[in-house]
Amino acid sequence: MSTLNRSIKLVSRPQGMPTYENFELVTNSLPTINEGELLIRTIYLSVDPYMRGRMNGVKTYVDPFQLNEVLIGGVVGEVVESKNNDFKTGEIVEGRLGWSDFSVSNGSNIRKIDPTLAPISTSLGVVGMPGLTAYFGLLDIGKAKEGETVVISGAAGAVGMVAGQIAKIKGCRVIGIAGSEEKVNYLSNQLGFDQTINYKTENVLDALKAACPSGVDIYFDNVGGEISDAVIKLINYKARIIVCGQISQYNNEQIETGPRIQGQLIQRSALMQGFIVSDYADRFGEGYRQLGKWVKEGRLQYRENVVDGLENAPDAFIGLFRGDNIGKQLVRVSEE
Repeated sequence: MSTLNRSIKLVSRPQGMPTYENFELVTNSLPTINEGELLIRTIYLSVDPYMRGRMNGVKTYVDPFQLNEVLIGGVVGEVVESKNNDFKTGEIVEGRLGWSDFSVSNGSNIRKIDPTLAPISTSLGVVGMPGLTAYFGLLDIGKAKEGETVVISGAAGAVGMVAGQIAKIKGCRVIGIAGSEEKVNYLSNQLGFDQTINYKTENVLDALKAACPSGVDIYFDNVGGEISDAVIKLINYKARIIVCGQISQYNNEQIETGPRIQGQLIQRSALMQGFIVSDYADRFGEGYRQLGKWVKEGRLQYRENVVDGLENAPDAFIGLFRGDNIGKQLVRVSEE
């Protein structure tokens, strides 16, 4: 085992789109553990759009990242040393840990993963935070019912593709909006979405009117901006709008002025609710079990975009905002 530990720090706050200059790769000695702690070797780390908001230095629903400190995100890894009775060497765990080759934990921020049930990378994707986000957003807020029309923006992302497949499991008609022909073809041909819209080549409102002649019952909003403006024009009576993410806005240096939609919500008795997945922390066990069951049954497919090397994590993160990934974006730091 190496005696060195590389980490990635945030060294400046992005202005608009993040750049490589906002990050720094540093090398230190391998950390030592105290009684009750364990040392974890990172295998995969997750890069997620919400991390962009934490880089601004403003507290929202979570504390901001501090400058010159190691970035924290979803990690799956192997316990390589343990002085904690609840964890054994060789076990696979997932939790919120540093962007580092190795991390120290006291066990409170991690959970054990059974590698015989599914590939361990899925604990950061379809059977992890993105999957839980899709599950609770669509079913608890959206209350998806058979025969309803569901529109999903950012549909080829880690959350969107799971939300769309759960909607299909529930008997809904699903329209996915994404940003390339490869993405919309994947949604249609591999995941069974009923119709797809490429927002970069089509007029979204016109395409939606053709795809949703009876209007929209549920909108799973991952992107915000002009795409959401178009979808909301077509919502039905008692429609549900699930505000999960606003990736089109995260790099804006000024808040955009958009349509005032309150009147539409009143006229259609519609619900618009934002949420974060941690709102459902006491039900995570339910979500893990159901998502894992659907994956095992082949009813829930997934796709991962894997970049190799801790040093390439900033590029993988920036790539989220370029639209590089289809499905879950991961960085492979070491071999399983």
